[in-house]
Amino acid sequence: MRYKYQALDRQQQEISGTIDAANDREAARLLQRRDLTVVQLKVFENQKITTSRPPKPRDTWAIMHELITLLESGVSLIEAVKSLAESSHHPHLVQAFAQIAMKLRQGSTFSSALKESNLELPWYIFQLAQAGELTGKLAPALRDGLQQLEYETRIKNEMRNALVYPTILIVSGVIAVLLIFVLVVPKFASILKNRNPDEIPFLAKAVLNSGMFLNQHFYEIALGLGLLLIFLAYLFKNPAMQIKFREMLGKLPILGEWLIESETGRWSAMLGTLIENRVSLLRALELAAEGVQLPSLKARLSLVSQHVKNGVTLSQALHDNDAITPTGHNLIRAGERAGELARMLKSLAQLYEETGRNRMKRLLLLIEPIAILVIGAVIGVIITGVILAITTVNQIKI
Repeated sequence: MRYKYQALDRQQQEISGTIDAANDREAARLLQRRDLTVVQLKVFENQKITTSRPPKPRDTWAIMHELITLLESGVSLIEAVKSLAESSHHPHLVQAFAQIAMKLRQGSTFSSALKESNLELPWYIFQLAQAGELTGKLAPALRDGLQQLEYETRIKNEMRNALVYPTILIVSGVIAVLLIFVLVVPKFASILKNRNPDEIPFLAKAVLNSGMFLNQHFYEIALGLGLLLIFLAYLFKNPAMQIKFREMLGKLPILGEWLIESETGRWSAMLGTLIENRVSLLRALELAAEGVQLPSLKARLSLVSQHVKNGVTLSQALHDNDAITPTGHNLIRAGERAGELARMLKSLAQLYEETGRNRMKRLLLLIEPIAILVIGAVIGVIITGVILAITTVNQIKI
């Protein structure tokens, strides 16, 4: 534990500082050995946080990587945690590791201290830390957990990056259509005045009337769209609505297959990591299923856990509940027979990851041309309507 002290030296000059000791009596004895007379001694409050900005995920990963490296280098757990509590990392992280160090000195296990530290880590890191303590392989268990976290982050980033260009394309197209309606179409609205409606083609009237309506009620329409977006954002924060939305996406032809394979790959990697760190199969199945977000897949995996609990092999339970592809069944069956289930599960995760990338590329090949065709068609209809209106007015009767 760290103490903050005020003391007098031999010259009766007041000095202050901090000292590490198991308790206040030991701290006082250590100060007396330095020929210091203790004036005040109290538990040192953790470093005052000078910023309200929470640490970014990469900050948390960096300090966890540093902890694992120290442990792999032979540094004791308490010394490694204490070193990070005195580091120059984000103040929130330094404070969290100071709390962990205090808990360890009080006799708590590292996994429980880590869980109580409020570090932004996924649930399986805590489970792996507990498994690592039981097997005496804390550093490898934490390393596996971080590798799983990096795998999941890589999948999410790939999905996000894949949708950047189609999103920009669609937004640009919508802006272009609005600009045509707002700036171009109203200039031809006078064509409708003093003209017989029967002389103007239907497409021309529809385009010009739509443009005038948009200009006359622009602020009302913008406000309505803004409120709609706010409502949708609020709606999608509802967990039940998120579940329904994921389930709907999972039923789509190509996107659904991509999401299912991504979820299954994450499940396989998590299950393999847990089994590799000596977590029992039943417990590992329950924990791995918690990270699955697609309700239909999660329900099938729950049935798999039930069947395994009843004595059925994992490969047979997966096959009976149609939880993964035939290739996955074969790999897991081979892993069970060879006693290499964890390694086969991780190989299956890599296979699903590669297959998911290929599906993602195919999805992008479909989204981009479809978006271009739809936007081009809308702009073409608008321009055709304007041209029809102009040619109708300027038509010369011979």
